[in-house]
Amino acid sequence: MEMSTGWFWCFCKHGRPYIGVLFLQLGYAVNNLLVKSALNAGLNPYTFSVYRNIAAAVAFGPFALFFERKIRTRMTISVFWKIMVLAFIEPVLDQILYYTGMKYTTATFAIAMCNVLPALTFVMAWIFRLEKVNVKKLHSQGKILGTVVTVGGAMVMTLVNGPPVPLPWTKVGTDVHHALASNPTVSQDQHIKGAIMITAGCFCWASFYILQAKTLQEYPAQLSLTTLICMMGALQGTIVTLVIEKAKSGIWSMHNETEIVATLYSGIVRSGASYYVSGLVMKEKGPFFVTAFNPLGMVIVALVSSFALAERLVLGRVVGAFIIVIGLYLIIWGKSKDSSLSRSNSSDESEVCDQESCNDKDLDDTKASKEDHRSESVV
Repeated sequence: MEMSTGWFWCFCKHGRPYIGVLFLQLGYAVNNLLVKSALNAGLNPYTFSVYRNIAAAVAFGPFALFFERKIRTRMTISVFWKIMVLAFIEPVLDQILYYTGMKYTTATFAIAMCNVLPALTFVMAWIFRLEKVNVKKLHSQGKILGTVVTVGGAMVMTLVNGPPVPLPWTKVGTDVHHALASNPTVSQDQHIKGAIMITAGCFCWASFYILQAKTLQEYPAQLSLTTLICMMGALQGTIVTLVIEKAKSGIWSMHNETEIVATLYSGIVRSGASYYVSGLVMKEKGPFFVTAFNPLGMVIVALVSSFALAERLVLGRVVGAFIIVIGLYLIIWGKSKDSSLSRSNSSDESEVCDQESCNDKDLDDTKASKEDHRSESVV
């Protein structure tokens, strides 16, 4: 009984980052489907960004005030400006670019384009020394190769079709998800414009993760940081919306239930909960680990669509999902080697410190004994 309990707690301790990133990817996948439906129904992406951040701030503000009243550090000018920049590049700029690009394309295409996020985050984390990379080491080569393989698998899922895979719970000839996600009125120019916007949004998203990791080193209260980012995002988003949309008062109203559900879900889950969970995982594994699992969102969408929407799975998606799993395994293996090396280095440092303290103690004892001998000889 004790052995099983110990195994359970060990699993909870070491498995928390993986459960966290799985939660993030599931939340992103459901969010994309809901928001795409709301955008097709007439939801304005600018006001959606504002309402989404208001919902997140209202939902997480009371928890931040209650649970972090003792651990919240003093607000400095440096932290304040970092929060302002964080609020602008993700809750405002990234969301406006991403969802405007999605409106011009499809939810599936938007998810596929987001698979450049791990590569962008990996390079930026490498530049800012948030990710340990030594190209001569095998585990670092595994992380680099895993990133390339994961992005490649996502591209295979996106571009390769192939024959349908016969599954007992799918109906032959149906593709409900693509029927819901696609927009036949989208022109080629709009598609290119949407792709550029989504790519720019991914760059902002990667920058947000890097700056969030830096900010958490100075301001470790995750709930309070999440609430402040969403509050500042709502304020800045309102200003941007008033400047761009000007006197269009009709954009501030919600017209149907789909828009309300998408806004609440996106605010509470995609903004508030995701910022908080990503901060927790980032403290333990770094920003690259959070984004490395981003291509898993395509796998989740394919599986959910297969079960819930009776969408048929084609061979290209299955092969792409298998490639993604191989890439993620390489990344996890490389990160585990990083963790083991850091633990061994810390233990070596502690042993060196213990040895130095022991040597100092021996020297002190030797000096004390010499002084005793001198005093005895004088007497």
